[in-house]
Amino acid sequence: MAMNAVYRGPADLPDVIPVFPLPGALLLPRGQLPLNIFEPRYLAMIDDALASGHRIIGMVQPVPAEEDAKRPTLADIGCAGRITQFSETGDGRYMLSLTGIARFRIVSEVLATTPYRQAKADFQSFAADFEARVGEEAVDRDSLLKALKEFLEANNMEADWDGIRRAPTEALVNALCMMSPWGVREKQALLEAPDLKTRAALLVAVTEVALAKDQTSDEKPSLN
Repeated sequence: MAMNAVYRGPADLPDVIPVFPLPGALLLPRGQLPLNIFEPRYLAMIDDALASGHRIIGMVQPVPAEEDAKRPTLADIGCAGRITQFSETGDGRYMLSLTGIARFRIVSEVLATTPYRQAKADFQSFAADFEARVGEEAVDRDSLLKALKEFLEANNMEADWDGIRRAPTEALVNALCMMSPWGVREKQALLEAPDLKTRAALLVAVTEVALAKDQTSDEKPSLN
């Protein structure tokens, strides 16, 4: 989705951002993440982000071993997004969409009086995220589509193949990563991949491993 705001580099983003720890939720640059907000602390976070004018939220995953803790340790790397769609439901919830801008490294958590957590974010290591479609030519798109086709067939799912074939490679890779059913560790590895080629290759590898496990499980003899 195109944004009204233009982000050319790290200097265009605030140094301190609110962070939303959400296991399994992956946001990548220029990807779109729908969110259903209902907890009071995160309703307050959205209100403050809208009121501030910058509309920036940092999506970050908790460390896997602490997913269910009340205040889990946060992964070192997350992705900042801008609220680009917003609506009220009438029953106290917000429905919104974040559009990814760039990844960040958490320098430190900020002691804040807000009910939600905030962190000092360093975007310098991910300056390449601000430029669209970097590294597309290095992606093995055929392998990616092959893995997708096998996954869909194994799970009796269909897809809009015309739309998939027309999609730019960056948008395709990032959308598939964000929609993938893999766990927190896999999602974090996809987020931290140094470039688009590595991210695509990792997605293919994780998918192939999962398909191989499913096939092995299906081939085990029944005890009945």
